[in-house]
Amino acid sequence: MTIKKCNLENASELQRISVETFTETFKEHNSPEHLNAYLEKAYNLEALKQELANPSSHFFFVYWEQEIAGYLKVNMDKAQTEAMGSGSLEVERIYVKQHYQKHGLGKALLNKAFEIALDEKKQAIWLGVWEDNTNAIAFYQKKGFVQTGSHSFFMGDDEQVDLIMTKTL
Repeated sequence: MTIKKCNLENASELQRISVETFTETFKEHNSPEHLNAYLEKAYNLEALKQELANPSSHFFFVYWEQEIAGYLKVNMDKAQTEAMGSGSLEVERIYVKQHYQKHGLGKALLNKAFEIALDEKKQAIWLGVWEDNTNAIAFYQKKGFVQTGSHSFFMGDDEQVDLIMTKTL
């Protein structure tokens, strides 16, 4: 397993892994219309290029035997999707292809986020997780995250609830 930082040159690869992992994770729980609307908005190439160019956001690929198996996106400062302050780091996206799950890749990506937070002298790390994603919630709880709030998440025009989970560092 290897973790490497993404840059603008990786935008197309990032788009592929983003669409694939998001679809794998949520297609059974959402209508095709809502899912496709979200994918077109969140993962269009120009949007991803803008995110990659933001100096307060960082993307990383995790490789398993030279193949991209998943990715991580962290945000700091004003790039955070909620106003959590300069002392916090957000894990906005952390996805691993289903085929590569149960190999410790999600744990490795989350550890990368912890490493960045500590290097940047952050006091807390937080994320939003869909309230019905019980496996992810249990994973984050094992890592010391606790629910500190919630916010709306829109899949197309379908309003859903994400739990905000935070870990103090």
